This record gives sequence, structure tokens and C-alpha cells, in this order.
Amino acid sequence: MGPRDRSPRGGSRGWPYPQRSAIEQLSDMDREDALAFMRRTNDLLMVHKFGVDELMTKLRIWSEEFDSTHEHDPIEHISSRIKSLEAIAAKLARRGLPIDPVSAREHLTDIAGVRVVCPFISDVYLLRDLIRQHQIEIVQTKDYIAAPKPNGYRSLHLIIKVQVHLSDRTELVAVELQLRTIAMDFWAAVEHELLYKSGGEVPESFAAELKAAAEAAAGLDTQMSSLHERSEGTPG
Repeated sequence: MGPRDRSPRGGSRGWPYPQRSAIEQLSDMDREDALAFMRRTNDLLMVHKFGVDELMTKLRIWSEEFDSTHEHDPIEHISSRIKSLEAIAAKLARRGLPIDPVSAREHLTDIAGVRVVCPFISDVYLLRDLIRQHQIEIVQTKDYIAAPKPNGYRSLHLIIKVQVHLSDRTELVAVELQLRTIAMDFWAAVEHELLYKSGGEVPESFAAELKAAAEAAAGLDTQMSSLHERSEGTPG
């Protein structure tokens, strides 16, 4: 059956065309500079969307193959996103970098993001190994499963370079790939909602309970993985 796709229209989210923001930013530029800025902005978002499309296609192919030939699909569902221009500009500003498409391309590695939710922890590392075997460059690994964040957050974060073949050139596009289990994803979704409702910081009264919930989710992952491994070794 393949993975469920949480992105709109069954694919990666369309990039935000920078109409209003561009008008505001371009008001002080002359016509030639404004046109050049718009071209660079459009190119930045376009190639990152294509990078997401390339990775999503590869993941869907693996999912369908495993579903058909291995009796276990390591992918439960996939989602994707492209950062908005506002978010890109804010991150550049926080780092004291020029707010410009060229600067964003050179310094940011999370403009494009793909999240894969897996049934079991072993599936997370299986997908990481598949990426390595298919000669996709992994430029950064942050394993928050092996070493969770202080608040209890668990996930495997990879920054990978995806080849995008355009009509006149090939570009390597950085994509942030997050791999996590269903239990990890549920915990992260609740934590995100609490952050949103509390203005960006989880209240101290919730922090200990949230971390305990993360430990419980990790225990559930371990238990379900054990059941899965035992069932794999049991004759049908």
C-alpha cells in the first residue's frame, strides 16, 4: 500500500511564492536589482522543493518495494515542508547573516525538510543505512534516540545532500531528514502543542511530566520492538 502522505495533494508542500514579502523588501531597490533578487529567491525555493520531491519519490519507492516483497513496510507515513521566507529571514537575522537568497543557500541546511515516521526503532536505522548504501551524502547526523534531548525529545536527524537534475545543471540541495517512531512522533506533537499554547516554552509544572511521558514512550517502543522481533521468528 505504501506510506500515508501527510503533505497536501499527496506530495511536498508548494513553496511560498514571495509576493507580499518581496514587494516590501524590494521597495528600496532599483529595477535591475529587484529583478535579480526575485530570480534568486524563486530559484532558492524552487530547487529546495525539487530536493524534497526527489527524496519523497525515493522513500515512496522503498516503501512500496518493502510492502510488496518483505512483508513489512518500514515507513508508516511521510510529511514534508519548505521554510517560509519569513522563517528563513528570521534565522539569518538571528545568526547575524545577510538576509539574501545567496546567504540562505550558503548557510542554512534546513530550508527543506522531510519527516518519516516508522513503526519500530529498527526501521529508523534501516532507512538511515539505505540512504548510505545508495550513495546519498549524509553531511550531519544528530542521534537524539541514542542521546535524547534534556526534555526527553527523541528522533534521528540527518542533513543529506540530494541531487537535483535541472535542464542546464545538477545541484546538490541540503534536506533535513527526521526519522522517528510512531511513539516519538506522538510525544513530539503533544510537546509542540504545549509550546504553542504557552508561547514557546513549556511551563515548569509540565516539564517533569512531559519527560516522564517521553520515557514511557521509549519503553513502549522497546516493548513493541521486542514483540515484533519475536513474531518475525515465529513460524506462520
